[in-house]
Amino acid sequence: MSTQSKIFWLRLATLIGLCLPAAELAWRWYTDQLGPRPVTVATHATGDWAVIFLLLSLAMTPLRATLDWIPLVHLRRRIGVAAALYAGAHLLIYVLDQKWNLIVVATEIAKRFYLTIGFVALLALAALAITSTDGWQKRLKRNWKRLHWLIYPAALLAIVHFFIQSKVKIGEAAFAAGLLFWLLLWRVLPQRLRTTYLGLVLLAVGATLATVFFEAAWYGLVNGIDPLRILAANIDPDLMPRPAQKVLVASVAVIAVVAARRGFLAANRLWTKRYIQRTISTS
Repeated sequence: MSTQSKIFWLRLATLIGLCLPAAELAWRWYTDQLGPRPVTVATHATGDWAVIFLLLSLAMTPLRATLDWIPLVHLRRRIGVAAALYAGAHLLIYVLDQKWNLIVVATEIAKRFYLTIGFVALLALAALAITSTDGWQKRLKRNWKRLHWLIYPAALLAIVHFFIQSKVKIGEAAFAAGLLFWLLLWRVLPQRLRTTYLGLVLLAVGATLATVFFEAAWYGLVNGIDPLRILAANIDPDLMPRPAQKVLVASVAVIAVVAARRGFLAANRLWTKRYIQRTISTS
């Protein structure tokens, strides 16, 4: 199979994967499987998927570098646009919940801080999605990269919005924050460390500790819970899995995938070398 064919099928599989959550949610809504509050469930689901795809889009660059697999660069734009579309659906379903009263929606966004920052994040994602095409890249030239730095403040605002909306149950928000910290920390590491096992171990440790800090700080500042209780909860086997433990597992999984990929490439190079040697010696 040619490289172009592989990229085509990879793009197609990605597109199908990006559409599946929306299709599954629409089907459950149509068949009354979302419970007594379908609009609320759909609002939260689309918001969750927006965050997931936002993190995945940010993950494409470090994955491409650590796995040494160039085709991943062709997926980043599609995943980023999907994040913006799910965020837009998140807002539209909220508007539906307000019976399409735009005055009420605008008032709520202006009054409630978590809605304000969520809306600002949505505007940033929309701007990035609209200008993600090759045509806009040519028009904006050097300013295109400057504009697309908005992805980082947009991601931070989205995570804060996630925390506030989650209220007391912030497990998933803390997990997302830990993953975002991993992705941002990778970008500030010295370039020579980014693809090394030492760098990946440092990322795993740093992101895990940061997740513990985020969770403890949130419960301490917002809910008045002693941060030491949160620290103790992270080593209590009865309370597993905690957000920090999930981040650690995800970080270790990255190291395992990188090791498997590099092992496969090394074995493939060795096999090719021996095959060439045998072929030359018998000719």
